[in-house]
Amino acid sequence: MIQLKNAAQIKAMKEAGRITGEALLVAREHVREGVSTYELDHVIRQYIEKSGAKPSFLGLYGFPGSACISINDEVIHGIPSKKRILREGDIVKIDLGAHYKGYHGDSARTIPVGKVSDEALKLIKVTRESFFAGVAQMQQGNRLGDVGSAIDTHVKANGFSTVRKYIGHGIGKEVHEAPDVPNYGTPGRGVRICSGMVLAIEPMVNAGTFEVRELADGWTVVTADRRLSAHYENTVAMTDEGVLNLTLIDSEF
Repeated sequence: MIQLKNAAQIKAMKEAGRITGEALLVAREHVREGVSTYELDHVIRQYIEKSGAKPSFLGLYGFPGSACISINDEVIHGIPSKKRILREGDIVKIDLGAHYKGYHGDSARTIPVGKVSDEALKLIKVTRESFFAGVAQMQQGNRLGDVGSAIDTHVKANGFSTVRKYIGHGIGKEVHEAPDVPNYGTPGRGVRICSGMVLAIEPMVNAGTFEVRELADGWTVVTADRRLSAHYENTVAMTDEGVLNLTLIDSEF
């Protein structure tokens, strides 16, 4: 069942979203060659807890980190490790959430490490653009198929592919709530969008095939052809006044 949120609940979620978005900005400041994904996870956890919140992902379904940190061909769910060291030319995906006063925020970014390839830069840019193409379809009376179709259309028009196995979701008192929010779809189909919906919209975009596979650690998902992947996510709320982006702190990021 979809849990629609009232104005007071969305206001509370905005605070959780703010902490989530700020934690990503803090993480960005620490992304550089020689830093381990464990170190990134540590500064993320410190900031979230200093803000009076808890990392949403820590212990979620047994996940061992405060953030999912995935590099290059890793799509999502990378486990922070002292052995995973960022190198010049990498692209690192940081996906995190903050649980504050009963509500969650959820957001992800793909960040280049130093100078990266032209393909990597384009992939990051197109993935971000596809998110906003989807959000533009967040209008009362539209359907989630409109959102997913807009994302997928933009991705394909730029020569990339949309991951289909993993999708966005509703969010609120739980990290994952109904409805499912695919990053592909048919216009005019799917759940109708209405005021009170709060969604985590999160295109995952691959340079090559959309196919993915899970590694032996039971968490990390990689592209089947081991080409690059990018991820961009925000928590957004549909209100009578329009869409509120709850986790976007820096409009350029």
